Amino acid sequence: MIPEIFELAGRLPVRRLGYGTAQLTGPGYWGPRGEARDAVAVLRRAVERGVTLIDTADNYGPSIAEELVAEALYPYPPGLVIATKGGVVRTGPDAWHIEGRPERLRAMCEASLRRLRLDTIDLYQLHRLDPDVPMAEQLGALDELRREGRIRHIGLDSVTAEQLDAARELTDIASVQNRYNLTDRASEPLLKLCEAHGIAFLPWFPLGNGSLTTDRVGPDITAAHGVSANIAATHGVSPGQIALAWLLHRSPVLCPTPGTGSLAHLEENLDSAGVRLSEEDMSRLDALS
Repeated sequence: MIPEIFELAGRLPVRRLGYGTAQLTGPGYWGPRGEARDAVAVLRRAVERGVTLIDTADNYGPSIAEELVAEALYPYPPGLVIATKGGVVRTGPDAWHIEGRPERLRAMCEASLRRLRLDTIDLYQLHRLDPDVPMAEQLGALDELRREGRIRHIGLDSVTAEQLDAARELTDIASVQNRYNLTDRASEPLLKLCEAHGIAFLPWFPLGNGSLTTDRVGPDITAAHGVSANIAATHGVSPGQIALAWLLHRSPVLCPTPGTGSLAHLEENLDSAGVRLSEEDMSRLDALS
């Protein structure tokens, strides 16, 4: 039986297949993707389909994704968990600058609260650890915000297992976000650590940034696509749905939040939760690592 629900920090239940908002912004996560009404329609449909975890960030746009979440979903229905991120400053398309000074993290969190129209952010994730600021100072700033009731739980993005261990010595960590998918399992040690401590793992690029779908197939994943396409055919679904189903079967702490600006792709992604892979399917897919 594949668990449908994960409890963040052991007490905040979410459906494991969520929705990520990065694709609601333009190329390089900069500017709008298109008409706001289209993004609003996708967000509302995700919640109609039972999504209870919305994953966003202050620098998607920047600011645009958070504003769209509020426009589409406020007042938020009971049980909807909003996760956002801070700690990165944008100066242009694909231009990312890490900023982990405590005063800047506080300012970013307060700005997210205003855009999202929230009094408390359910899950606030440090988008990147700043190598120029002691980890204790960065997490200390988030801990202070948590004590003040501005955030409920703390997460980390793009960390090693060793960094997670160090962070756990300083404060409670509810989640991590690292790149992880059918063909990229460099974060396997981190996944095992999350399993051991009941920490949610929100894999980014769960569909390989499109490479694991039928739309875009790169030469480096041709073999993997062939295997997933074959399994997909036996289930009557798409290779992308197999990639998401594999994540849900792979570990009970994996909570993928695939993003899209398309209603059709949203429906396809969410239907992945109903795909049941056999032991043979999983063996073939696991062997692609």
